[in-house]
Amino acid sequence: MADRPQRERVYQNHHLDSTRWDQMRFRPGDVVISTSYKAGTTWMQNILANLVFWNDEIPSPVMEVSPWIGMRVRPLEPQLAMLDAQTHTRFLKSHLPLDGLPYREDVKYIVVGRDARDVFMSLWNHYGNYTPMMQGLLNETPGRVGPPLPVCPDDIHWLWRQWIQLGWFEWESDGWPFWSHLHHCKSWWEWRELPNILMVHYNDMKTDLEGEMRRVAAYLEIEPAADAWPRLVEACTFGSMKERATGIMANAELGFVGGTDTFFYKGTNQRWRGLLSDEDLALYPEALERTLSPEAGEWLEKGRLATGG
Repeated sequence: MADRPQRERVYQNHHLDSTRWDQMRFRPGDVVISTSYKAGTTWMQNILANLVFWNDEIPSPVMEVSPWIGMRVRPLEPQLAMLDAQTHTRFLKSHLPLDGLPYREDVKYIVVGRDARDVFMSLWNHYGNYTPMMQGLLNETPGRVGPPLPVCPDDIHWLWRQWIQLGWFEWESDGWPFWSHLHHCKSWWEWRELPNILMVHYNDMKTDLEGEMRRVAAYLEIEPAADAWPRLVEACTFGSMKERATGIMANAELGFVGGTDTFFYKGTNQRWRGLLSDEDLALYPEALERTLSPEAGEWLEKGRLATGG
């Protein structure tokens, strides 16, 4: 094993182009937030926005302040120019595993995990509500590598069986037709002891939001005033984010039927119970075993507070 993470793979499909990170002009102290998808990415971006700007107004919608560099359909140079102009602690969004990202010792990485079954249920809502405009952008923007993204099927059981058993990339064994949730976890878990990687879990944020926010703030060496904490925590609850959705994500109606009401849907776990069959759910532990160690699988399912990890 190398003494530091190596960028070993290229991720390019209808959504992703990991080579765009080659043009990122990093600074010491930058923060990269990484999830596979639907595991609390926007939640963590909102947490960082509130921590970074704890004594000031967030200057623009959070997802503009914190761009997704690897999203291939968005023009890259305006994002880079905007980042170059930022003078605060910069925090970026990624959906890449560690083996597809540039690793720098002077950059901090926050990784958010979530039970694969809960991720799938959130993805089902997300994918199933893509507008024709979004589907067209993903498939028709020049430069796509590989097949187009198929339209979301009507049968949730069929999609679950594909998603949990097939990969989009040859080194994956789950995640079709997007990319692997489990490989994403594996790539970061193996390097979790590095001082510039912080593993955070969706369940822990739901269980103890203030505690996890304080943990993130300590990791980033941000010290909001004591009397600011109630306001900051309230701003990061799901209900508050849904109320202020346009201040987090602008023009959501262009990409999703129902706009922000769809994007900020429920934020709950275990919606798969009573919906996915016993036969469907039997595929879940098999998928974990194919990719993750028992310890990583337990953390991804339960979180730090439940496992003591």
